Amino acid sequence: MSKTFAGISDQYSKLETAKIVLIPVPYDGTSTWQKGADKGPEALLHAADNMELYDIETDTEVYKQGIHVTEPITEASSPEAVVNEVHETVKKHIKKNKFVTVVGGEHSISIGTIRAFNETFDDLTVLHIDAHADLRKSYLGSKFNHACAVYEASQTTNLVQVGIRSMDALELSVMDEERVFFAHDMATEEFWSDAVVELLTDNVFITFDLDALDPSIMPSTGTPEPGGLLWYETLDFLKKVFEEKNVVGFDIMELCPKKTNKAPDMLAARLYYKMLSYKFKDTSADEDDNNFDDDDSGLNKFSKFSDDDDL
Repeated sequence: MSKTFAGISDQYSKLETAKIVLIPVPYDGTSTWQKGADKGPEALLHAADNMELYDIETDTEVYKQGIHVTEPITEASSPEAVVNEVHETVKKHIKKNKFVTVVGGEHSISIGTIRAFNETFDDLTVLHIDAHADLRKSYLGSKFNHACAVYEASQTTNLVQVGIRSMDALELSVMDEERVFFAHDMATEEFWSDAVVELLTDNVFITFDLDALDPSIMPSTGTPEPGGLLWYETLDFLKKVFEEKNVVGFDIMELCPKKTNKAPDMLAARLYYKMLSYKFKDTSADEDDNNFDDDDSGLNKFSKFSDDDDL
C-alpha cells in the first residue's frame, strides 16, 4: 500500500505539518455479497499515484495543505474490535487538530469513525450518502455489521440520509423519513440539495458509501444498486455542503476494485481529492484553517473537550 498520497514529497506528507490525515482501513469482514472492499484503500491510493493534482474547478492544489497517510488499521479479529480500533485512532488524530479522513473497507468501519467525531464535536450532523439505509440495530447476530453502519448515528446524532434506494421494511421503525432523501424522489425534485442543506447543523461529518453512485459510473462496489447519483450532480451537492457548513471530516467506503476496470478506482481517488479541494479552497497552504483555534491546545473550537481534559 502506498505510504503517501499521490506520491507527494515529505514536505507535504509528514504528520507533524500535514493538516489532513488519511487513515486506510482495509477491512471486509461483514460484507454479504461481493467481497473485495479490503482492497479498496490500496486501489484508491494507487489510482491517486496517477492523478494530476491541480484542481481546475477550485484553482487549487490542496495537497499543499499536507496529506499524511497513516499506517493502515489491520485489526481484523472481530467486527467490534475493528470498530473500537478505528474509534481510538480517529479520535487520537482529531485531538491533534487534524482534518481526519478515513478510506475503507466496508461500511461497518464508519461506526467507530462517527462515534469519534460525535464525541468530539457539538451538535453533529452525520450526512449519510448511500444506496442503502444501513439502519438495522443488528444483522446476522452483530451490531457491527455493514448493514448497521448508521444505526448508532440515528440514535446519537442528527442523521440525514441521501440517495437511499434499498432497505428492509424493518428499518422504517428506526428511520426518520423527514430526514431521508430517497433516490426516486431526488430524480424528479430539482431542489433536493437545498432541502438537504436546510436540515444540517453547523458541524457535519460525511460518510460516503460509493454505491450511492450509479453503477454506470461506479460498478466497483460490493452491493451495486441501479438508479444512483451521477458525477456532476454529486459534486454540485458536495460543494454546496462544504460552502455552507463546517465539514469536520469524512469517510469514503465500499470501493471493491475490479482487475479489469480501473476507472472506478480513479473516480474514488478523484472524489476524495475533490472533497478536500472544496474544504480547503479558501485556505492558503501557510495559514491555519479557520475552524481551529490559534492556541496550542490542539483542539478544534467546535470541540466538546475543555482545556482541562487529558489528551
